[in-house]
Parts: sequence; C-alpha cells; structure tokens
Amino acid sequence: MRTYKTNRQAQTGAALIMGLLLLVVITILAVSGMNTATTELAMARNDQNYENAFQAAETGLENALSQGRFNTIGGTDLTQTVSYHESVTSNIVFEDSTLVPDRAFSLGAGSGIAAYHFLATSTAVSARDPGNTTDRDSMAVHSQAFYVVGPEAPTL
Repeated sequence: MRTYKTNRQAQTGAALIMGLLLLVVITILAVSGMNTATTELAMARNDQNYENAFQAAETGLENALSQGRFNTIGGTDLTQTVSYHESVTSNIVFEDSTLVPDRAFSLGAGSGIAAYHFLATSTAVSARDPGNTTDRDSMAVHSQAFYVVGPEAPTL
C-alpha cells in the first residue's frame, strides 16, 4: 500500500480563489438578469396602460359619434368614465360646410345639399392611481374627421 504525503506549504488556495471568482461572476449575472426582468415588466405595464388609454379613446370617439349631436354653432363636449382607471373627454367641433357636387346625388343644379364637416377628438387618460400622477400613467388622443350631408343652410 502506498501512502501519499501532502505538503501543506505547496497548497496556495487557488481552488478557493477560483471558486469565489466564479461565485462573484454568477452573482453579477443573476443581479443583471433581475434588473432586466424588472425593466421589461415596467415596459409591459406601461404598454398595457397605453393600450387601455388607446381603447378608452376609441370608445369615447365611438360614443361621441353615436350621440348624433352635431352642432354647427358650438362644439359638443362629452366626458365619461370608462372604468376606475380610465376617463375620456370627447369634443366634436364644426369646421366648415361645402356644397355637395350635383352629380353625386343626381339631383341637378341647385339641389341645395351641403356637407357639414366636423372634427371629433377624444382624449383618454389611463391612470394607475387616479388623482395622483405617477410615471405609469398614459394618455392617448384620437381624432376623426367626418361629414354629415343635409340641406344647405339658408343664408341671411
């Protein structure tokens, strides 16, 4: 049987130093991965808030147009709360009126039909904590131009 003698003076602790270096590298990678995951989570949350505001603005625009209150003298304002976190303000403003080309309706010259042009704008806010501004709040604005065909307004 052989016996091996170990020389304690020849051992310098290289395995310990290498093990600690690898542990530090793995720890840095783990912390970096957690920071990246946290940032991506915040980005996803912000994107979700923007999508909520986008959908709320679309809903506000749809509701404003479905009201059918198109006023050529003053604007029409509509404020609504979609949910606890989303609120919408819609505004319909008269822009101009133009005569409809006679051939479009085949009614001949002097038909007296006009197109009344409007601009509907909907602004939605998606707030994480309504009443308190945070960095997670989001806002979306949507505009839609449209016209309503009707009899020409009499001139005074």
